[in-house]
Amino acid sequence: MLDVSNSDVNFNIIVKFIKFIIIFICLTYPLQAEVIKPNQSILPDQVVKIQLTGLMNNNSNLKDKGIVQTWEFAHPKNRYFTGPYDKFKEMIKGESYNMLLNHLDHEIEEVFKNDELAVYEVIIMDNDKNYYKFKWQVEKYIKNGPLKDCWLTTAVSQPIPLTDTA
Repeated sequence: MLDVSNSDVNFNIIVKFIKFIIIFICLTYPLQAEVIKPNQSILPDQVVKIQLTGLMNNNSNLKDKGIVQTWEFAHPKNRYFTGPYDKFKEMIKGESYNMLLNHLDHEIEEVFKNDELAVYEVIIMDNDKNYYKFKWQVEKYIKNGPLKDCWLTTAVSQPIPLTDTA
C-alpha cells in the first residue's frame, strides 16, 4: 500500500503550479513585449520612428510585430480606410508597401509641423538596397477618449522609387 502524506501532495501541487506559472510567463511575454501604445508624451517624429523601427524589425520576436506596432499608431481616420487589421496587414505585405518590411535603413526629415499636424519625408533602403521615398503624415487626435492629444499617423503616401545601388 502506498503511503502519501498530505504535505507530499501539497508540495507536488505547489511545484506543478510554479511550473505552470513559469511556462505561462515564458509563452505570453513575447506577446506583450515591446508593443508601444500611443500616449500624450510621444512626439510626432517619435511616432514615425516607432512605426519604422517596428517595420524594420517586423518579425524580430513575434511574427508581424512591426505591423501590429504600426497599426497601434494608425489614426482612427486612417484605420477607417485601411482596416480592419487583417486588411491593413495585407496592404502592408502587398506590392505597394512591402519594401517597408524588414528594410535595412531609414531616414526621417521634418517637412512641416504645427500644433496639430506634422509631415515628414521618409527615405528607406529595402532589402535589395533600393531606395524609396514616402510622405508620412501625423496628426494630433483631438477628440475625447484614451487617444486624446496623442500623435497618430493619418496618411502614408505611395512609395516613390529612387535610384538603386545595383
